Amino acid sequence: MDLNLIFLISLFIIAIMYSSVGHGGASGYLALMSIFAVNTIYFRSSALILNLFVAGIAFLNYRSGYEIRWRLILPILLPSIPMAFIGALIHINPGTYKIILGILLFLALLRLLYRPSREYEPKPPPGIILSALIGMALGLLSGMIGIGGGIILSPILILMKWARVKETGVYASLFIFCNSVSGLIGLGINNVLVSPDFIYWVVVAVVGGVIGSMTAVNFLSIKYFKFSLVLVLLFACFKLLIF
Repeated sequence: MDLNLIFLISLFIIAIMYSSVGHGGASGYLALMSIFAVNTIYFRSSALILNLFVAGIAFLNYRSGYEIRWRLILPILLPSIPMAFIGALIHINPGTYKIILGILLFLALLRLLYRPSREYEPKPPPGIILSALIGMALGLLSGMIGIGGGIILSPILILMKWARVKETGVYASLFIFCNSVSGLIGLGINNVLVSPDFIYWVVVAVVGGVIGSMTAVNFLSIKYFKFSLVLVLLFACFKLLIF
C-alpha cells in the first residue's frame, strides 16, 4: 500500500480518537509525522493548524452536551494564551525538541490509559493563582512544541477531580483551539510551513474530527479504538527518546 495513503488513514484514525475526548490531536499528529519521517520544519505549523480544525469541531459538539463552568476554565485559559505566543517564539534544537515531545507523548499515553473506577462529583475550582500557574506552564509548552496543551490539561482536571472525565472534552477543546491560534500567531506568517500535501491532511482530519466528537457526545464511547492510538504513541515515544 502507498505510504501516503497509509499516512492519511492513520491521520484519520488519530483525528477520530482524539476528537472523541475533546482533543485536537496535535500529539498524535506529531507522533505520526515522526514515524513517517516528515521534515521537522513542518511539525509545529501542521500540528497547530490541524488542531484548529479538529478542536474547533470537538468544542462545538461537546458544548452542546455539557454546560461550561467558566469559573473553572477561564482562570486557566486566559493566562495560557499569551504564554503560547511566547512559547512559539522560542526556538529549540532538534534533539531537545524530540526529548520534550517524547515526554509529552508519554503523558498522552497515560491520559488515554487512565480510567477512574467510578464517576465522582467535581471539586470546587482551584484558586486563581494556581489556575494561572497551570495555564501559563501549559501555554508555554503548547507554543514551544506545537500542541494545544489539552493532552496535559485533561489529566490534570481528572486527577485533581476538578471536572468529570467526559466533561473535560469541552474544556480541553476550547483550551486547544485558543492556544493553537496564539501559537500560530507567535510563529509568524513566514514560519508557518506545511507539506505540499497538507490540504489532504486537513480534509482527512476534519472528517475524522466530526465523526469522533459526534460519536462520543451523541452515541457511544469509542474506547476500543483507543488501543491502536496507544500503540502509535508508544512506538513514537520509543522512536523519539531512544533514536
